[in-house]
Amino acid sequence: EALRAHQPLHDLTHAVHAAGFFVPGQGIVCAREDVGRHNALDKLIGALLKAGIDPASGAIVMTSRVSVELVQKAVVAGCGVLLAVSAPTAQALRMAEAAGLSVAGFARGGRIEIFTHPERILGGNVDVA
Repeated sequence: EALRAHQPLHDLTHAVHAAGFFVPGQGIVCAREDVGRHNALDKLIGALLKAGIDPASGAIVMTSRVSVELVQKAVVAGCGVLLAVSAPTAQALRMAEAAGLSVAGFARGGRIEIFTHPERILGGNVDVA
């Protein structure tokens, strides 16, 4: 929900995706928009690196579904958490699980559904059995 405040192009066009970077205790510290969700994430990662922000210090937040390519980009960037408003694909979850990436989807209305590595999001030892 905090990402919406960082989407001026969406407000004008209702036709673009956003990628934001959430830091606990600070909120969304950086966001980028593009008609393509992959491009929005590329722009975000570039902006983080240019600003000297370590992608491992927070979570990537997306306004789209989670695909294999988004998982790959988050892992290569060194970010451990990828959140999205929509669903992840099954292949994306298999890749995220193997890579150690926490993926959560359906992030709406103050709720999320955690699919992989919940301990990073919830903290501590989590029994998912």
